[in-house]
Amino acid sequence: MNRLISLSLIAAPVAVGSAWLGMSSSTPWSAHERETIASLSLAQLAPLPRDPSNRVTDDTAAQALGKRRFFDERLSGNGKVSCATCHMPQRDFQDGTALAHGVGTTNRRTMPIAGTAHSPCMFWDGRKDSQWSQALGPFESGVVHGGDRTQYVRHIADAYRGPYERVFGNLPDLTGVPSHAGPNADGPARAAWLSMSEGKRDSITRVFADMGKAIAAFERTIAFDTTRFDRYVATELARRTHSAADSLSPDEESGLRLFVGKADCVNCHNGPRFTDDHFHNTGVAVSRVVAGMDSGRASGAARVTTDEFNCLSLYSDAKRDECGELQFAVTEGAELLRAFKTPSLRNVTERAPFMHAGQIVTIDDVLAHYDRAPKAPFGKSELKPLRLSETERRQIAAFLRTLTAPPLIKGERTP
Repeated sequence: MNRLISLSLIAAPVAVGSAWLGMSSSTPWSAHERETIASLSLAQLAPLPRDPSNRVTDDTAAQALGKRRFFDERLSGNGKVSCATCHMPQRDFQDGTALAHGVGTTNRRTMPIAGTAHSPCMFWDGRKDSQWSQALGPFESGVVHGGDRTQYVRHIADAYRGPYERVFGNLPDLTGVPSHAGPNADGPARAAWLSMSEGKRDSITRVFADMGKAIAAFERTIAFDTTRFDRYVATELARRTHSAADSLSPDEESGLRLFVGKADCVNCHNGPRFTDDHFHNTGVAVSRVVAGMDSGRASGAARVTTDEFNCLSLYSDAKRDECGELQFAVTEGAELLRAFKTPSLRNVTERAPFMHAGQIVTIDDVLAHYDRAPKAPFGKSELKPLRLSETERRQIAAFLRTLTAPPLIKGERTP
């Protein structure tokens, strides 16, 4: 399964007060606390797991091809939308808006790409189980890229034939293939798709799937960079004297203590990516601008099991016994209703607004929400009131700002 690497953005300045510069923790960490904060360090991030469903994930030619496609606006219905339209490198590969905007407006917030190569599921509802299958969904969405399957394959033949064939082999004969046709299109384009032979549809779909696999190979090169928090942990665990580059202020350190202690944020935001990759109902209000009720994982679980491009599909490179995440996924239960994926907290303070549809504007408001633990509009919230003081919430926010650092692509800083 695909597991992900999340991103961070602009390094937070270190406010170095003389009262704490060069000092280690004023209150020693307990053995349990030390173990917990060590587990959050980027130094503990496991090597990238292989994705058995995508044989070209580590192929450098595929990565180069995928990068070109990622920024290609011609891969859209209006010639103005690329993957980077919503996943902006300079903004942690997201867009900073409440709802994503492509050829139209979606009903959810853009999730950052960083960290996704380590994750078993994609999107807020987990309706995709790999980076490559996730990449394909927006291309045929009427509000994101707004194009169709044969349009994209013809563009690959015209603009990328050489690079494509060096990675995936010969393109199929496109003689007689309609300019616009696809199974998820409307009107004439859908009718044109249905008029094609099954074999021709399959050959087109295989190239379309390859398009996602190349993009995923590029996305796999996007990685976190080390933050001030990570440097703090390394110095603290080594029991060395802290410097300006690896210190936490008293408020930041108190926020970390609350994060792993009283506030219990680490219950869901755990591990080096600060996410458990699970789905939770946290009582978030319904969006005021999105029509209807978003059921979250309840619908996503059903969709991933029947997805045309899941790990068990004809277009996956995996063997059946390599698709355990999909085969054993929980797909039913009241706990799935309005449950959404836990996002990484790396670079979180640079990613306002928050939640799956941007319902909460500031990080302070997010912390106030978790402190209040309101009832869920649908389903049952997992939250319990935390009874944090205003000072404690401010300290947690201060700690979260230490998780910020510029993202990396193949070891090079992005713009």
